[in-house]
Amino acid sequence: MGERHYIEVKNLVKNYDTGKVKVCAVDHVSFYAEQGEFIGIMGASGSGKTTILNILSAIDTMSDGEVFYDGVSISGMQEAELSDFRRKNLGFVFQDYNLLDTLTMEENIMLPMALNNRERKEIDDRIKEISERLQIGDIMEKFPYEVSGGQKQRVACARALVNNPKLILADEPTGALDSKSSAMLLHTLQVMNEELGATILMVTHDVFSACYCGRILFLSDGKICAELKRENRDKREYLNRILDMQSQIGDEHTMEREGCVC
Repeated sequence: MGERHYIEVKNLVKNYDTGKVKVCAVDHVSFYAEQGEFIGIMGASGSGKTTILNILSAIDTMSDGEVFYDGVSISGMQEAELSDFRRKNLGFVFQDYNLLDTLTMEENIMLPMALNNRERKEIDDRIKEISERLQIGDIMEKFPYEVSGGQKQRVACARALVNNPKLILADEPTGALDSKSSAMLLHTLQVMNEELGATILMVTHDVFSACYCGRILFLSDGKICAELKRENRDKREYLNRILDMQSQIGDEHTMEREGCVC
């Protein structure tokens, strides 16, 4: 029996049948994530990034393949099981925050724990710990409309982390933020990963955001075409390697479309 990874995706396939044409959005993708990794997924629009994220989040179903979380397969789960699994094991950070406007920041963060019927003292202790670590303790009584976009996104990070999920899925989390707020959010994700031990998978098109990832998977036409590890590179060197990789993938993709590569 082979080595078991914390998160494992095996030969993932997702086909869409529009009636006139069959589209393969994800084409036999396989990868893994170890506990505590921060992985980025990059690729052009239509490369399959969001489809993979939706399957890993149990929001969409796969056409073929398997997805394992700490040895547990979600591939054969029914909708009720998937909903329960999602609530207990996954955390989400979206581009548009997805905070509830009628709840305070504290209430937004505690919602996942309340849905899992946690004790009030446990909830209070956990929120105090996370809010202090993510430096949002002073806005707990405010409502979403009273704070900045960067603060909203840090609250969304706290909500994603509050249940100690197996995996945090971040979908273009800096997409709606200015450069200063983006930098603050990325630092927050780094703290979640390095100090709080969160395993993070982030879909992004932004090279600066990708620099925070320890490993990056590059997608093209539904397939993983390259992988890059940060290793001991400094941020500038890593950024340049990401840009080089994107350029190389883009050139190869253009040549394939023009029939120059077999």
